[in-house]
Amino acid sequence: MLFLTASGCGICGAAAVMGVSPEVKANKDDSVLAVAVVCILGTVFTLIEIGLKPWLGLSPVQFGVMNGASLHEIAHAVAAGGSGGTASLDAALITKLSRVILLAPVAIVIGMWFGRKESRAEGKRKLPIPWFMVGFLIASVLGTYLPLSEALLNGLVSAAYIFLGMAMAALGMSVNFKVIRTRGGNVFLAASISSAVLFGFSFLASKFFF
Repeated sequence: MLFLTASGCGICGAAAVMGVSPEVKANKDDSVLAVAVVCILGTVFTLIEIGLKPWLGLSPVQFGVMNGASLHEIAHAVAAGGSGGTASLDAALITKLSRVILLAPVAIVIGMWFGRKESRAEGKRKLPIPWFMVGFLIASVLGTYLPLSEALLNGLVSAAYIFLGMAMAALGMSVNFKVIRTRGGNVFLAASISSAVLFGFSFLASKFFF
């Protein structure tokens, strides 16, 4: 559970949770609980950062860097960064996507770590490959180098939002509130502390290095 919430808070929210879940062989309730914690805290800290913006003394670029470095979901970074203007939004997206890139290597390392005992028992070592991340990288390369029309790219992006919404709705329908009520207290506390620390470090880094 700690690996799931840490991955979600530290990398890219629900996508990181679902990417790491098969590597640690997490059950559905643990995955759903981790997603719920990450999404709720990401939303809370998005509102906090937007509300504190007038008192932080950051330039638009600094504010965007802080958003991208501290918030959990890309949608959270877009919402907070967009409140600071175009320059802030661009900085938030670049910073957040820099964290998203870490998902593949982190998932592989965690998978290898959790697979050591199994590999020793079976006498072989199997490299865990998060295939959906491979597809993500291939799509990024194709979108960058193929002469695709802007209309087609916009249509694909719109379709992606629809499918993402369907996936998140399906995930939400599987939420077990009994699990959240009985097991969510410590997870929320740990994730809240880590989110606050991440916010503090992100603010200081954006303030003094950008």
